[in-house]
Amino acid sequence: MASIPDPLNNDNPNKNDTNPNNMNTIPIFISTESLHAILSHQTLIDHLQSSLPAASSTLQTPIRQSYSVSQSSSLLLMPSWSSSPSLPYVGVKLVTCFPQNSTLNLPGVHASYVLFSSVTGQTLASMDGTVLTLYRTSCVSGLASKILARNDSETLVMIGAGAMAPHLIKAHLSARPSLRRVIIWNRTIEKARKLAEEMRENAGFDGVCFESNECLEEIVGLGDIVSCATNSETPVVKGERLKAGAHLDLVGSFKHSMRECDDEAIRRGRVFVDNEAALVEAGELVGAFERRVIEKGDIGGNLVELIKGEKVGRRSSEEITVFKSVGSAIVDILAAQLVYETYVGKQ
Repeated sequence: MASIPDPLNNDNPNKNDTNPNNMNTIPIFISTESLHAILSHQTLIDHLQSSLPAASSTLQTPIRQSYSVSQSSSLLLMPSWSSSPSLPYVGVKLVTCFPQNSTLNLPGVHASYVLFSSVTGQTLASMDGTVLTLYRTSCVSGLASKILARNDSETLVMIGAGAMAPHLIKAHLSARPSLRRVIIWNRTIEKARKLAEEMRENAGFDGVCFESNECLEEIVGLGDIVSCATNSETPVVKGERLKAGAHLDLVGSFKHSMRECDDEAIRRGRVFVDNEAALVEAGELVGAFERRVIEKGDIGGNLVELIKGEKVGRRSSEEITVFKSVGSAIVDILAAQLVYETYVGKQ
C-alpha cells in the first residue's frame, strides 16, 4: 500500500479531522518513514509515563492468539481496546513469524498495527507494527531505567547487536542523560563493531563514546546499566559480575527455555517487571521460582506501580535492580495513539 502525501501539505487529499470519531474519517496508512519522523524515544518515554497508569485501568487486553500457518510458521493476533474518552481506540497488532525466512535473507518476523475507533468501529490507521514494537519495547526499558537506575549512571553495556539494540541504546541515553559511554557486545563481534560505528555517526548524542568489546565477562562489571536483547537460552550475564548499584535490563526472553541472566543475578538483584505476564512467561523468572531462588512475593513491583509511586524503586546507591519485560498490548496501543494523534494533528 502506498504511503499517503505529506501530512504537512494543506492539499493532502486524505486530510482528517483530529477527532478520531469524525464520521468522515478516511483510513490512513502511516509509512515507516513518517513513523520514524513522528516518534522519538524521549517523547514516547514521556507519553508512557504520563498515560500508562490511567490506560492500564481502562484497557481490555485479552491473551494473544497464536495460530500455526504451517509446521514452522505462525500468525499472532494481539488486540486491545478502550472506551475511555481519552483513549477511544481498538488496536490490533498482527504478527507473522516465518523462521525459515533466514534462507531468503529476509526477517523472520513481520508485523502491522491497525487502529480503529472504539465509538464507531471505523478503521483509522495502519502502520508498521515491527518498527512500532522496537520503539515501545525500548521505551519501556528506558522508562524503567529512568526510575530504577542510579542518577549518576555513566556506562551502558549493550548485550546484543540486533534490530532492538540501537533502540535500547537511544532509549537509555534519553532516559539517563548522565550516560557517557556505551559498550556493545555481540557473539559476532563484527556486528557489535558495526553498530558502534553507526551509533557514533548517527545517534545524535553529543559527548557519548560508543565502542565494542569482545570480552563479555570484563564489560558486564563496568556497566551502571546492562541491557540485554538476545535470544539466548543460556545465561549471558553472570550475576557475580554485576557491580554494586547496577541496573540490569532484560528484554530478550519471552518463553521458559530462554534465559539472559543466571540465578545469581536474580538472587543479588531486586526484581521488577513490566507487567504480571513476565512472572509466567520469562525464563529467568519462571526458572528462578521453580528453583526457589526467589518467590513471586519477592518481586518489587510492576512498571505502573513504580510510576504511581505505589512501590518503592531503588532504595540505595549500592542496590542492584533488575527489570524484566515481556511486552503487552497496552503499550502497543499507547504507542499507536501517539503516532496517530501526532500525525493527524500535523495536517
